[in-house]
Amino acid sequence: MKILQYALLVCTFMAGAVFSNAQSLQTATETYMKTGYAVGDEATDFRLKNIDGKMVSLGDYKSAKGFIVIFTCNHCPYSKKYEERIVALDKKYKKLGYPVIAINPNDATVQPEDGFEEMKTRAKEKGFTFPYLVDEGQKIYPQYGATKTPHVFLLNKENGKNIVKYIGAIDNNYDDPNDVSEHYVQDAVNSLLKGQPVKTTKTVAIGCTIKVKK
Repeated sequence: MKILQYALLVCTFMAGAVFSNAQSLQTATETYMKTGYAVGDEATDFRLKNIDGKMVSLGDYKSAKGFIVIFTCNHCPYSKKYEERIVALDKKYKKLGYPVIAINPNDATVQPEDGFEEMKTRAKEKGFTFPYLVDEGQKIYPQYGATKTPHVFLLNKENGKNIVKYIGAIDNNYDDPNDVSEHYVQDAVNSLLKGQPVKTTKTVAIGCTIKVKK
């Protein structure tokens, strides 16, 4: 009887050890697999080339209260649909402390329409009022966790840090701006301006996949 009890005790201990190791492995795997920022994370600064050839970083905007960072591009039909709305966001909120910072994450060898010269042309044609940066080497979009164009990351300056407050789509109708019922980015910025918490902090970004060099 004592031998049986001892055997059961050993089995229980071993099972507990296996379960503990499994939990540790799961935690490590989840940490490894996590890519990009979550709401509440601090977004690190970047330094990317603008279409005017100058390097731009968030730190350049000393008086900004935050940033509307939008990963977008030239060729994507979804991005094209949102261009006028992105310009409108910049015109409205830049003077209130939340400028738009647009970043093209695509590799031009995969999608030539998103090349640097093409970015210049597109920005001039559409009257972009904001920096249009190129993510050379495709190092920044993975840090943010952008997966689509367009994909928005709303940042708020807090104690010298850029804290992520909203991630996702610009609004809930990419096809028709006159039929939008949920203005996600606009509502989020308005809440921050009022010192209130953002109600909708994350939505699904609808757009084209980011074109990555093989």
